[in-house]
Amino acid sequence: MHRILLFFALVVSFLQTKTFAQDNSSFEKHWLIKGNDTMPYRVLLPKNYDPSKKYPLYLFLHGSGERGNDNMLQLTHGSKMWLTDSVRNNYSAIVVFPQCSGDSYWSNVKINQDDKGAHIFDFQEDGEPTKAMKLLLNLTDALESNYKIKKDQRYVAGLSMGGMGTFEIVRRKPKYFAAAIAICGGANPGTAKKLKKTAWRIFHGAKDNVVPWQLSEQMVNALNKANASVIFKLYPNATHNSWDNAFAEPDYFSWLFSKRR
Repeated sequence: MHRILLFFALVVSFLQTKTFAQDNSSFEKHWLIKGNDTMPYRVLLPKNYDPSKKYPLYLFLHGSGERGNDNMLQLTHGSKMWLTDSVRNNYSAIVVFPQCSGDSYWSNVKINQDDKGAHIFDFQEDGEPTKAMKLLLNLTDALESNYKIKKDQRYVAGLSMGGMGTFEIVRRKPKYFAAAIAICGGANPGTAKKLKKTAWRIFHGAKDNVVPWQLSEQMVNALNKANASVIFKLYPNATHNSWDNAFAEPDYFSWLFSKRR
């Protein structure tokens, strides 16, 4: 009986993996090579893509659990909604999902633990970018060279580690993005003045036991003080996977694409 159950479990796992790969086969596989470093990334082009036409850019930064070099895991969260007909037909964009290597991190943050095992995040206000962030900055340059992108409609979003990376890439490219969505992330509040030219939407779960929701609240307060455009939503019953709630927001796309630089 145990062997039969194990067999069926393996079959289900195989089918789920195969289905996931099939669902995301529309995302082209690419690799950015810079010196000895490589960043895998996936690109979803608009329906009836016309290389002579300009399109908005949507850049999505995954969380720490999707790090690696398989050029697949980064599509785990936030990619499937781009494959629905309603989104594909109404929001034509060049959609890019880069993958952070397992030995790096999007943002320049030091992570420690307190005596209870809770994470303590020490976000740096400046300093050199991580290897992953350097590659990401190079990737934005490469995308500008490879595709015609609307300069007034560049967007970035990310969750957890990617939410932190969202704050950082906007800080490092303060004149680049029209709007940003940071989900269960955080940053150094001292950087808010460099983020104020971008419209922000920030989400977090009140029961998050991985990244404290107060980190988002601190950034919201700092952005408001800097006179930035920011909308904050705290989900009272959500834990760390508040991205499920955020992606389900009915105006997720309409809000984002309404923003112009």
